[in-house]
Amino acid sequence: MEDFSHADRYLRAKKRVEDIRGFYGNLITYLIVIPFLIWLNWRTTSFPWALFPAIGWGFGLLMHGLKVFGCDLVLGRGWEDRKIREYMSREEF
Repeated sequence: MEDFSHADRYLRAKKRVEDIRGFYGNLITYLIVIPFLIWLNWRTTSFPWALFPAIGWGFGLLMHGLKVFGCDLVLGRGWEDRKIREYMSREEF
């Protein structure tokens, strides 16, 4: 049972690191693309259309960050772990 617990902790830690890496990749892309869109908007038209992707993507980035760093507003912190334990306790091995 010790090995399973260690392996389980390893897999969860690995997934958390992948989630954090995914968030930072999204953030870096946002910080590159949005200024480019603002520049493009400034050069082409007076209508501030660049605000729409900046606000929409920014909201998605905010939600991604809250989920990755432990503040899931929809299902609450630890919901996934509780559901996994619940389903595992229902299973009979």
